[in-house]
Amino acid sequence: MTARTALVTGVVGGIGAAIASRLAADGARVVLTDLAGDALENAAAERGLPALGCDLCDPVAVHDLHARITADYGAPLMLVNAAGGVCNQVGTALEDVDPAAWHRIFAVNVDATLYLSQSLVPAMKTAGWGRIVTISSGAGLRPSLTGIHAYTAAKHALVGLTKQLSLELGQHGITVNSIAPGFVLSNPATRRQWDAYGPEGQTQLVQRIHTRRLGTPEDIAAAAAFLTSAQASWITGQILSVDGGIS
Repeated sequence: MTARTALVTGVVGGIGAAIASRLAADGARVVLTDLAGDALENAAAERGLPALGCDLCDPVAVHDLHARITADYGAPLMLVNAAGGVCNQVGTALEDVDPAAWHRIFAVNVDATLYLSQSLVPAMKTAGWGRIVTISSGAGLRPSLTGIHAYTAAKHALVGLTKQLSLELGQHGITVNSIAPGFVLSNPATRRQWDAYGPEGQTQLVQRIHTRRLGTPEDIAAAAAFLTSAQASWITGQILSVDGGIS
């Protein structure tokens, strides 16, 4: 990965931060992005990596972000989309789904990936080499334990976008894959969800996992490191479940 620039989004959360640290350790020139603020600055300082704040739901802001990274660090040939999540929402009955809340989750989980891909892919095509990794979820393959309709639908949409981009971009030397994590205690939202299960529910969830443990951000980072590597050049359009095995 030496001399190749990687853009990692969603680095305020545990999964994005772990991926950024792993890619940097493997030799990539990593640039971080998330919403501007103290949390992003702290994440960057902790890892000794440069960071640029950006609202990834704004296509103009994403275009400007790409221009700034290219000018300062070189065009990113690796993109890991770890931004996403439930946007502090909780599960509701179907009748209570709020349209604005629905669209907010789609914007963060799906629209941002589209805008970033549109901005970064031209340079990847020129180089004849590129890696795009999306972080979907087990909720992109089955109903979500969160009970949030928009989250499940958005992650399914992200899986579909990943496969469509793979079909379009593979001929240019660009691979596009997705990692579907199982239950990982990586941020306040997943901690709240875990706590809400209570001891009995937590035991039942762990018993469904073949390895009998929850995942860690580093488990997801290891998969991202492989999918962005030269060794994964003939792997594209795949959804890799990193979940310890689920029954």
